[in-house]
Amino acid sequence: MGTLPKISGAECVKALEKAGFYFKRQRGSHIVLRRDDPFAQVVVPNHKQLDRGTLRAIIRQADLSVDEFLSLL
Repeated sequence: MGTLPKISGAECVKALEKAGFYFKRQRGSHIVLRRDDPFAQVVVPNHKQLDRGTLRAIIRQADLSVDEFLSLL
């Protein structure tokens, strides 16, 4: 398992879009992304730098491994 890099919310959204997620809606700085098959919904804060714990939770909710996510960056 690779270590998590320090990335922004926008970089996280781009990586998740490569994994099949699409923009659903946004309220303030929080972007909601959705994938239909298999269903998953993830909320990504659009901040300059995501905390590693927040990024790990987003990866877990997206049903991805850390290595799969790193390959999408």
